[in-house]
Amino acid sequence: MATQKIQIFDTTLRDGEQVPGCKLNQQEKLVIARQLEALGVDVIEAGFPVSSHGGKVAGARHR
Repeated sequence: MATQKIQIFDTTLRDGEQVPGCKLNQQEKLVIARQLEALGVDVIEAGFPVSSHGGKVAGARHR
């Protein structure tokens, strides 16, 4: 019998910033990403780094 694994794919850092009035700085995003990692989230979608220079820098730092 094959075992199946459910993967958790979180979009908080990408979709969360689409909410009007929600603006997270780099430190807040890093805290969220680390907490998601600690929870065992398999994939953390962090946004669209190429849409801005700041996003590109933040994406590069997280790798």
